[in-house]
Amino acid sequence: MKLRIPILLILAISSVVVAHERAQGSKGQQKKAGAWRELFDGKTLAGWRGFHRQEPAKGWAVENGMLKLTSMQRPPGSDIGGDLITVDQFENFEFEVEWRLSKGGNSGIKYLVSEDLPKTGRSAVSFEYQVLDDENHPDAKMGIAGNRTVGSLYDLIPAAASKKVNAVGAFNKTRIVKHGTHVEHWLNGIKLLEFDQGSPDLKAHIAASKFKTTAGFGEAKRGHFLLQDHNDEVWFKNIRVREF
Repeated sequence: MKLRIPILLILAISSVVVAHERAQGSKGQQKKAGAWRELFDGKTLAGWRGFHRQEPAKGWAVENGMLKLTSMQRPPGSDIGGDLITVDQFENFEFEVEWRLSKGGNSGIKYLVSEDLPKTGRSAVSFEYQVLDDENHPDAKMGIAGNRTVGSLYDLIPAAASKKVNAVGAFNKTRIVKHGTHVEHWLNGIKLLEFDQGSPDLKAHIAASKFKTTAGFGEAKRGHFLLQDHNDEVWFKNIRVREF
């Protein structure tokens, strides 16, 4: 009898532990590492807000299951416009989004966004995956060696010449991967560029860019995703992320 009591006690404790782990696993199933998480539900702006705002910036709306920025008159001092950011922040991730532009359109997808850069205003300074109509927007011919064209790390690293861009009015699929300090830009299944935060090569690009005097630029390891307001019509859909 003396030997049976500890065994029964162990079995009872084990049953409680297993039941608890199963319950926790069921509750946390949607948040497990590597699971895709939708950042846009196709119906509302839930999970998004304006840069330095608690609510979404005016001009952004949901249209036919897509997130749309509308071009409109924006008088100085008005409450219209501004970049849109995720409420949540991310560190190591695979991010996907589909987008389309109006002719001559300009926008951008920023990541690792900190509201400390700058501390005020409606537009953030951070790494930017350029979204642009290269054929019809003058910014494509500015910068250095094409580093302001679609898919580029804006004003820093040009996208590969092998990129395939769908025609204006059609959707393109962007993929951004960050694992540790390593970052990659993809477009329509083709890798456009890669870099490492803090590397001598990236520092050289920053020193030659418009961000050379921006203290702290490119140093954030964690931050928001951002959809840029450049006052051109742009549509986004199928926005999702999975974390490592």
